[in-house]
Amino acid sequence: MTVKLILGCIVALLALVNPLQKVLIVTSLQERFSSKELRYISVKSTVTAAFILIFFLFLGEVTFRYVFRVELYSFQVTCGAVLMYNGLSGLLKGFFLKVDEHIKLADLTTVPIAIPMIAGPATITAAVTFPVQYGREVTIVAILLALAVNLFFMLEARRIGTFLMKYNIMNPLIRIIGLIVATIGLQMIFDGISSYIATLG
Repeated sequence: MTVKLILGCIVALLALVNPLQKVLIVTSLQERFSSKELRYISVKSTVTAAFILIFFLFLGEVTFRYVFRVELYSFQVTCGAVLMYNGLSGLLKGFFLKVDEHIKLADLTTVPIAIPMIAGPATITAAVTFPVQYGREVTIVAILLALAVNLFFMLEARRIGTFLMKYNIMNPLIRIIGLIVATIGLQMIFDGISSYIATLG
């Protein structure tokens, strides 16, 4: 396997995890949580997401096909729709995550931060499908590296967010990221439909 292929897997997963989106999310939580609590949210949600993605990497296809009797293309279409909705929320409303004021810290780290913001539709689909293209070992390393980079961005979100707000970049950036996320979701829908059509032939 070439270095180019390995780097391609890592870059693809980084794009799907989207660390910059997490900066915007953590920044939006600054008013409600202390720095210590934000660090806890960042680390706990990353560890949770890692377990989820590794689980789907090893058992995802078996779980879908034999436990739930769901084909992968159905999962792609559904998850693509969810991802597109999240992207449109950022594009049109200017935010990705609106936290209920009564939500508990422990609940927040799992839903919606770990799922679906980190281990979301796109990354779960990648965890299931990438081993076929890149190999299981390469995919595991790429997942861990992508999550490590994402964690770094989350831990440094206060500084990055301050810089973005200082130069009035935050709001335009949310809209741009929202557009990209919505586009990735739409592409996932098309890929799922294409896979379904291929089975008919």
